[in-house]
Formats: sequence, C-alpha cells, structure tokens
Amino acid sequence: MMNTSQTVRERIAAQPDGTPFTPALFAGLGSRAAIDQALMRLAKAGSIERLGHGLYIVPKVGRFGIKTLPAPEQVARTVADAEGAIIEIHGAEAARRFGFTTQMPAHAAFYTTGSSRAIRLGKMIVRLQHVAPRKLALAGRPAGQALSALWYLGRNQVSPGTFKRIAERLPSSEFQALREAKASMPAWMVAALTGYERGEFTHA
Repeated sequence: MMNTSQTVRERIAAQPDGTPFTPALFAGLGSRAAIDQALMRLAKAGSIERLGHGLYIVPKVGRFGIKTLPAPEQVARTVADAEGAIIEIHGAEAARRFGFTTQMPAHAAFYTTGSSRAIRLGKMIVRLQHVAPRKLALAGRPAGQALSALWYLGRNQVSPGTFKRIAERLPSSEFQALREAKASMPAWMVAALTGYERGEFTHA
C-alpha cells in the first residue's frame, strides 16, 4: 500500500505541467498534515513550485528555457474552486470591455465570494476581492460581466444610457438575463434599468 507521499506524487504526475492546484486535489489521500509535508518536500526538491499559501504548480518550461506560467484567470479559478467560491472578472476590467473606460487595470483582478487575497504570478499580481454573493448572481456568462461593470461604476455613473450601451453589446438573451436579475440589484441600479426600459436614455 502506498504512503501519502507516493499517492500525492502520483496525483501530481497526472496534472498537466503548468496547471495550478491546491491541497484540495489530494482530498482523501491522507491527513492534511501529511499532505502538507509531502508538498513541502516536493517544493524543496523543485518538483513543484509554490505560488502562494496553499497554491502550487508543476513548473513548465517552454521554448528557450523560459518558464511558462498559468493564465491569471486559471489561478483565480483554482483558488475559488478550492473554497467552493464563485469568481467573475473585476468590475474595472468589465467596465473597460463594455467601453465605459479605456484604462487598463494595473493588475489582473477578480471578484470572488471567497477570501480576498493577492498572488504573485511572475511579475504580475493576481488579486481576488471578496464581494457579496448577489454581485456575482450571473457569474460565468456575459450578463455577469455586465453586472460586474455596473457595480463597479456605481450609483453616480449608472444611468439608463449605461444600460443602453450594455444592450448594444450583449446578445439579446444575455441582456434579458440581466434584466431578469433585478432581485440581485440595488434600488439605484433597478431605477436606471427601469429608465432604460421606458426609453429615458438621453445620456450615458
């Protein structure tokens, strides 16, 4: 019968190089202490690399010996999955995608129903910001990005015209999903949406 270290190594070997993982990958293989010890030894040996607390990857070296890192969203999703949390792109990036701002966010950032944390990924910082679950009511779809942008823009910048622009950029089915999410919206957002539905969009 294999010990915890051996089973941990085997499960890691089945992971594609460069794929982030957390100790949750080894659930049921042994005690948390034994798993942590096995991961620590593998990290010291260079078999895996620690990206942050409880977050690892199998190093992947590309052409010319350059280390390849996972995409920021893949890292954020791995952390969220380990917590049973939901993620969505940060409102600043969502607002940029919908054309409400041209400013590029300084870091890759995501909203999460899990814990807030920052992870260094090479020269980049991946930030996860905890928000209330209702702000991520439509996470994982275009309508969810629109909702993320609306929360980021806030009461003073969201108008019926804001919804008009979103309607022009979303597939009709996604905009309908956004309209049907009024129960997750604050009163000021619902008022702006209602104004759009009444044709009161003289300004964005």
